[in-house]
Amino acid sequence: MKKLYFCCLLSIYASLPLQSTAQSAIQQFDTRVLTDFSEHRTLPQTSTFMFISKYNDLVNAAVPVGLLAGGVIGDDKGMRQNALYVASSSVVNVVATMLVKKLVKRQRPFFATVKINAVYQPTGYSFPSGHSSSAFTTATALSQAYSKWYVIAPSFLWAGAIGYSRMYLGVHYPSDVAAGAILGTGTAVSMRFLKAD
Repeated sequence: MKKLYFCCLLSIYASLPLQSTAQSAIQQFDTRVLTDFSEHRTLPQTSTFMFISKYNDLVNAAVPVGLLAGGVIGDDKGMRQNALYVASSSVVNVVATMLVKKLVKRQRPFFATVKINAVYQPTGYSFPSGHSSSAFTTATALSQAYSKWYVIAPSFLWAGAIGYSRMYLGVHYPSDVAAGAILGTGTAVSMRFLKAD
């Protein structure tokens, strides 16, 4: 839990009002990246990234449900324990992400500058990216439970695609996605005591 607390503090610190040169540079980078995405979207890519973003929650729920089903069918106590680990990490991550969002209250990119044209306009605050934090929580927990390349590679490929899709669609800054990835990874690592040995 200390790691989760540290990740939350780091996320909050990173989002404080932009006063220093470094923070201003990050905001400029964030805006430049999203403006570039806004100006160069294509219909096929937009459809692909909307699909990926839309099914994030389904994938995050399917992983522990699949592990639980496999554990029950195969009478595998370790798999059932890992289902609990992934699900618990996800629940703690949702609470932590909501807490940071409420504390930071960063506006969505499309409210900050007219140059950023979002594909759609979700409600709620921007920092950190909830899609990214949940995807990285699931990817990290699954990779911790089953540390094989054929689990790790697709897990983090999916999580990376989720983070990229949030920027491509214009609904999150790169720093929102990075903070979400850090928070999600930290949550899963901090809950590692629940995984099967």
